[in-house]
Amino acid sequence: MPVAAVAGTLARMITEAISFDRPGDPDVLIWRPTDLPEPGPGDVVVDVYAAGVNNADLLQRQGQYPVPPDAPATLGLECSGRLSWVGPQVEGWAVGDAVCALLIGGGYAEQVVVPAAQLLPKPQSLTFIEAAALPEALCTVYANLAMTAHVRRGSSLLVHGGGSGIGTTAIQWGKAVGARVLTTVGSDWKRDRVLGLGADVAVNYRDEDFATATLRATAGRGVDAILDIVGAPYLRANVDCLAPGGHLVIIGGRVDGSGRLELGTLMAKRASVSATMLRPRPKAEKAAVVGGVRREAWPLVDAGLIVPIIDTVLPIRQAARAHELLTAGRTFGKVVLAVDVP
Repeated sequence: MPVAAVAGTLARMITEAISFDRPGDPDVLIWRPTDLPEPGPGDVVVDVYAAGVNNADLLQRQGQYPVPPDAPATLGLECSGRLSWVGPQVEGWAVGDAVCALLIGGGYAEQVVVPAAQLLPKPQSLTFIEAAALPEALCTVYANLAMTAHVRRGSSLLVHGGGSGIGTTAIQWGKAVGARVLTTVGSDWKRDRVLGLGADVAVNYRDEDFATATLRATAGRGVDAILDIVGAPYLRANVDCLAPGGHLVIIGGRVDGSGRLELGTLMAKRASVSATMLRPRPKAEKAAVVGGVRREAWPLVDAGLIVPIIDTVLPIRQAARAHELLTAGRTFGKVVLAVDVP
């Protein structure tokens, strides 16, 4: 094992990980020894069994994603595994505990350092592969739809990219809390799949204007909340299909994109727009998000109301192939990298 716990300290701080020397295509990703950040007293070390792949990983590899200054260079925003070291100030966790975790980075590795406040217990009903697919998507959904847009029973919700990892999670979360869920997808087969997940309305945006379809499905009122992973190109149409008092939450798209916002329409609707990322938030905010997920969303997972939707599982050394699959846009749900699954 690259990391050993000796008398409460870490004797070696080298792990095997996927890294890259320069931005580029997936073939820049290589598996090699990498420095493990020194953990603090409130941190833990996770022996990684599996890691989820997210679009932010692709953008970081391409040099198009702003990486927080305290983040490791290694990709990976979520993982599952067991604790191999626990800091002296950590309470409620012990070496050997099965966990999954929200990360600032570093998940594509054999070990990762994590603030203890960003841990979640692995649901007993899920495998380590399945558990690795949950933290980033479910924390993103909860932070933006529960904490920011206040989606609840009786709300109407439009989820863009319904076939993505975040999309499949948002659909299930929305239905579990009693919302009416509309979603957009890019193919008929994905439309069938999201309807099978419980979406009330699914629009193939290649065949139909999503704003027109949304207004038709809501009798002209629009929706209370929109979760958008596209960004600038959808800005005006999103505002058009917001209901009075509605909230547009933008969580994706190119960071250098720009779009036209009709302030008159927004003001007349008394609507609001948020643009946010989960990764650069302060540790205290992430701890609040993870705590909320554990209290309010984890019981939905335990009840089987939210199930990780996994398209493909690949060995960690095939991370480049995983990125190619996501880039092609033909996956449904998550791609997961198996690191050391028992």
